Amino acid sequence: MKSITSSRMQAIDANCEYLGLKGLQLMENAGAAIAREVKERIGSGKAVFIAGRGNNGGDAFVAARHLSSEPDIEVYVALVGQASRIRTDDAKHNFSILKHCNIEGILELTDSSQLKDSGWTGNADVIIDALLGTGISGKLREPESTIIDMINESGRPVIAVDVPSGFDPEGGDVDKAVKADITLTFHEMKTGLESPLAARYTTEVKVVNIGVCSDAERYVGSGDLKVLKKRRDDSHKGQSGRILIIGGGPYSGAPALAAMAALRTGADIVTVAAPVSVAKTIASFSPDMIVRPLSSNVLCEEDMETITELIASHDVVVIGMGLGREERTKTTVSRIIPLCKKVVVDADGLYAIDLPVTEGIEMIITPHASEFRARGGECAADVQSFAGRKHLTVLLKGKEDTISDGERVAINTTGNAGMTVGGTGDVLAGITGALFAIASPMEAACCAAFINGAAGDLAFKDKGYGLLATDVIDRITEVMK
Repeated sequence: MKSITSSRMQAIDANCEYLGLKGLQLMENAGAAIAREVKERIGSGKAVFIAGRGNNGGDAFVAARHLSSEPDIEVYVALVGQASRIRTDDAKHNFSILKHCNIEGILELTDSSQLKDSGWTGNADVIIDALLGTGISGKLREPESTIIDMINESGRPVIAVDVPSGFDPEGGDVDKAVKADITLTFHEMKTGLESPLAARYTTEVKVVNIGVCSDAERYVGSGDLKVLKKRRDDSHKGQSGRILIIGGGPYSGAPALAAMAALRTGADIVTVAAPVSVAKTIASFSPDMIVRPLSSNVLCEEDMETITELIASHDVVVIGMGLGREERTKTTVSRIIPLCKKVVVDADGLYAIDLPVTEGIEMIITPHASEFRARGGECAADVQSFAGRKHLTVLLKGKEDTISDGERVAINTTGNAGMTVGGTGDVLAGITGALFAIASPMEAACCAAFINGAAGDLAFKDKGYGLLATDVIDRITEVMK
């Protein structure tokens, strides 16, 4: 069965919003599904909802409202926390409606003893666990930890919403978690629920369709940006990525554009290793980039000692822009690639790499159609197969960008005809490199395509067909806010 991570699900939810499908609608569908399951399980009796302050709790509030109109079911809702601190507008909205429904009891718990004193869990015919869902991170705190113990010690049937509370949806270590009879997980199976550990915490898993639109999953949207790793307040220089750009020789602008794009995307340190003939020109573009002159007028094997040292002190290598295709340059590129752990290959570099990629190297390539064909690809429809065979991630540039890591395929529709101007591909390579320092290859490629195209769309509104690659760079931060 196909499965997804919780962060990917968050991106899909946000992309639904981007496309016009409101979170409130998805919450309504999820809650209705929970209510149906409760009705099928008990027919009549007491249903006790244990709800958190996030959207997982919001799903429970919807389900409680639906069940409150069932004459044979008594509904009780225990909110863990204060209603004023419910974290999302959708969940807050649905909680506020409960006061107008036939609910037997509503508690706002600030201490686990309040739930114990109520006697609700011991007398329930079914407990609906909507406490944490996929929002778990780190060690459990109180009162959630004790409430999970109370659910497990109740001896009552338990329905878990999305994942059992306390269970890591990615399949990592578990401190403690609710032991559910059935877990209702929404849209698609969560990765952790397929792990061997899951059997200790849920007897059955049912995947529930809540009406997610297919384009929210297939097309890159603003939701994809929201799951990128956020910079910590206490982060220091270098933690958000050290990027090495290797390019230039016949051309000077290409590596400079890639470097400036990487900086605008959030990389902390960007170093350009360029032939001596263009190093000063590249340095003149910006004082924010570090430029290391190489030995000759083109990249050559005599530079390997310098390049090797630079690779060791950087997180991601972006190579190919403006290098030219001299045989000695291609030979040097083929020697550089095995030294890289993470590498983005663009432009002239694409003609010098050995495929399939060897184990231990994560590679993203960013070809346009003719470069893709030159490496044995056929068309956009072949991208997934090609990526799988060659063990890399492909970002195929076009009117619509096609991205695949061999498993998932995504389409990006941002961008415009004004971006046929030279340099926008170099900008894309720089953005990709910066994101690759903090994200998986597929996430980095998808988000880079979206950011580059969206920044180009903003630039096009001002400049029309006179837009330049530097105009795209200037708009990167607007897209990423």
